[in-house]
Amino acid sequence: MRTRFILIQTSHAGNVGAAARAMKTMGFDDLVLVAPRWANVLRREETIQRASGALDVLDNARIVETLDEALDGVTHLCATAMIPRDFGPPTRTPREHLEPLAGGEAQHVAFLFGSERFGMRNEDVYRCNVALSIPTDPKFGSLNLGAAIQVIAYEWRLALGGYGVRDAAPAPAAADARAVAGMLDHWERSLVDIGFLDPEAPKKLMPRLQQLFNRARPTPEEIHILRGIAKAMTEAAQGRPGAPKTPSAVREDPAA
Repeated sequence: MRTRFILIQTSHAGNVGAAARAMKTMGFDDLVLVAPRWANVLRREETIQRASGALDVLDNARIVETLDEALDGVTHLCATAMIPRDFGPPTRTPREHLEPLAGGEAQHVAFLFGSERFGMRNEDVYRCNVALSIPTDPKFGSLNLGAAIQVIAYEWRLALGGYGVRDAAPAPAAADARAVAGMLDHWERSLVDIGFLDPEAPKKLMPRLQQLFNRARPTPEEIHILRGIAKAMTEAAQGRPGAPKTPSAVREDPAA
């Protein structure tokens, strides 16, 4: 699917930069401006600042005088209109319309956005296959142009398959079974030392801990920490004033 974003008579340079940024975050780069207020809008400082690094989209953008020029090659045109028309194309939510469109035959899709001051003319809406209406709060549906472009770009990218979410860091490898078993042996000795586990009547405490750590899948670093805790428990038990070097065992909770 080829994708184009068309802005008609844009009056604020910052919105052109915001549009470029919104498009680039979703992987689109075909931007066409129809008769913008500023002839040098792609080079204005406010535009560049609001683009926040999406300069390649601005470099690739084109300025034309008429909508006919902007629509060259387009086979499916989507208006973005918040106000329903009595006559014209059907009104759909972006997700309702774009999911089936993405699954159909390849087309050259364009999204049409009107002027910040006047919105879209009826004549332009009538040329479209659909009018997309973002389902905002009925009591306050006002969206900045850049925000509206971001929503449409996101919904279209989602319909096309989206981008996978990447973890900030790769998932750490789990410790092997031998390391977990060694840690549990260490913990068993330390639990006896602090009087929590009765070695003569251990019941199911250690098997339950085994299952806990099997679910947790601790990493080698976490195994090291757990063994350090076990060592500290033993040292604390043996170093308590008046505590015996081998404390008498205290039975574990019967419910365990």
